[in-house]
Amino acid sequence: MTRALDTAVAALMRDTAEKTLLKHYQRLGTDAVTNKAADDVVTIADTESEVMLAEGLAKILPEAAIVGEEAAHADPAIFERLSDSLCWIIDPLDGTNNYAVGKPPFGILIALAEKGEAVAGWIYDPLTGRLCTAHRGQGAWVNGERLTARTSGASKPIAAISLVFVDKSKRAALMEHIAPHYTLVDIPRCAAEQYPRIGLGQNDVSLFERTFAWDHAAGVLFLNEAGGKAARPDGSPYRVDRHLEPGLIGAASPALFDDMAERLTRL
Repeated sequence: MTRALDTAVAALMRDTAEKTLLKHYQRLGTDAVTNKAADDVVTIADTESEVMLAEGLAKILPEAAIVGEEAAHADPAIFERLSDSLCWIIDPLDGTNNYAVGKPPFGILIALAEKGEAVAGWIYDPLTGRLCTAHRGQGAWVNGERLTARTSGASKPIAAISLVFVDKSKRAALMEHIAPHYTLVDIPRCAAEQYPRIGLGQNDVSLFERTFAWDHAAGVLFLNEAGGKAARPDGSPYRVDRHLEPGLIGAASPALFDDMAERLTRL
């Protein structure tokens, strides 16, 4: 079942990316990009991709509910489906702000959840063709090769700390008390890129304030199955049906997670 599911979802992601995301990439007119919220945009590619993915996933597993980012934005009642016995979670274009100005990274994120817990996840980069997959209890994979998360080996761990949605007082505390212990790098503004960076040893740890299911369900599972650790700062598991709660740490090892979590308790 796992192999057949992976084959079907991967084929759908590649086909969708080719027909929607790559079709519009660096070709967006001004009327193809609209503001969805402060510091957040949506493009014609987002909506076309979500429609195609939702239709395809409904054929692959008809019994599963579907929660897509754009559909949930239009109708928040859709969030309730995140607790269903089975639920597809779709981010049709992660990294939209990058995509809208014609630059990488961006990608597609899909997760399958069971009663609020992610049990499978897929992360696809349309420009490189990199496909990351994970199934609960079965490990993490990159382009068909099993992945064991690794650290960067840097003397000061490499950290990507997202401050976009952090309030000013907490932002100042993070920069004063957390940042000096790490080598800071820019965030990619794309969870479909950030989680692979952690697992592949490019970054050691990342902090996220906003934790929407479509951004994090697949990546959290992928990193945990690779042997890293992604969880709430208090160590509790990330659940997709509690995705409106703030705060998430992703780390290349449990030790790096524990170190960051302990530092955060001092703020």
